[in-house]
Amino acid sequence: MRQVNPSELAAILNGDAPAPQLLDVREPWELDICRLEGARHIPMRRIPGALGELDPERPVVVICHHGIRSQQVALYLDHQGFRQVLNLRGGIDAWAHDVDADMATY
Repeated sequence: MRQVNPSELAAILNGDAPAPQLLDVREPWELDICRLEGARHIPMRRIPGALGELDPERPVVVICHHGIRSQQVALYLDHQGFRQVLNLRGGIDAWAHDVDADMATY
């Protein structure tokens, strides 16, 4: 598992390589406020039962509000055999401040 900051993730998403899986582990009410386009929503508590919904061969970027929950999920995925796991350092809040100033924050 490695950390990626919002600017690095923006460059990855805008690059030529296939897009990674974006996994948002926040609660549904948080997604009602803001979200990254194309992110798959699986709340943190559902991750163990939803591993089959993710491709362990593709890179996955885990996202939460500030990067704490997503780091825990990223470590879990790493221990489950996912080889290319990235945690969005600072979470969606950092994304809003560093990449998308129009995104709502909470």
